[in-house]
Amino acid sequence: MRRRDFIKGIVSAGAWPLAARAQQRVQMRRIGALIGFTETDADVQSWLAAFRGGLAKLGWTEGSNLRIELRWGGADPDRIKTFAKELVDLRPDAILSVTTPVTGALIRETQTIPIVIATVADPISSGFVTNLGRPGGNVTGFALYEPSMGGKWLEMLRRIAPGVTRVALLFNPTTSVPIKFYMTSIEAGAASFAVQASTAPVHAKDEIEGVIAALAANPGAGLIVMPDLFNTINRDLIVAAAARYRVPAIYFFRSFANSGGLISYGPDFAPQYPQAAEYIDRILKGEKPGDLPIQMPVNVPLIINLKTANALGLDVPLRLLNAADEVIE
Repeated sequence: MRRRDFIKGIVSAGAWPLAARAQQRVQMRRIGALIGFTETDADVQSWLAAFRGGLAKLGWTEGSNLRIELRWGGADPDRIKTFAKELVDLRPDAILSVTTPVTGALIRETQTIPIVIATVADPISSGFVTNLGRPGGNVTGFALYEPSMGGKWLEMLRRIAPGVTRVALLFNPTTSVPIKFYMTSIEAGAASFAVQASTAPVHAKDEIEGVIAALAANPGAGLIVMPDLFNTINRDLIVAAAARYRVPAIYFFRSFANSGGLISYGPDFAPQYPQAAEYIDRILKGEKPGDLPIQMPVNVPLIINLKTANALGLDVPLRLLNAADEVIE
């Protein structure tokens, strides 16, 4: 009996390290995700699904070895600030930060927890990093826009609506990329096309219609809807007002054209989310965010809503139609 007990004890003792190693293999990791959009946005839900799918392909299964703390900011600066602090206080292994205002709020709360950005404008001009190739610090990920985009929006708008002689830049100062980021290229384009450019700040959705109505009061009006969390969330209101007052408008994201907007020209956000999952995976496996380069988009689709162009009495040049990645009829 003593011999059997002795052997049993050896087997049991040998099992402990195996059990410990098994426990380590299934260690639960925690990541945060703070999304500036609303939870009801179908586009954003598809991006989030792609992010989760990317993690799953890399071996990270929610409820098994991964827990995601998800929060929705809804373009509300106070809500974003509250959730940023809440997530940082949970001390996750990494945080997915979606939109520029969200990233600013998170950086104010932590300079140590890795932050992977997506759907964020130029992180250098926003003050998040000083170098894209080797960002250093705790921020990396995927950016969207370059300063030259401002001039391209003006050019595209003039090509589809050559009668435009005045353009207003619609944005919310509390949720937009700093407007000065685009002004150099917009002013250069305005001088080239003999167009007067002015800013049109709005602070609440109730102001949108009044601003567009005032713009339309004189002939030659055009609208550039700037990259802005507020504008994205209120895209249906903006598109409807532009149609009601017959103001040709260009937008920064294809969902505006899908909602009836005249033309959109801007990066495709969707590919960034599986890529963000890859960066999260690399960070969870020990890489430093500061060593991972911030990447810019490769695909910048041009979408034209021909139905809206016809309603506005615009004859879209064949060259512009041929250059479009998609024409909505």
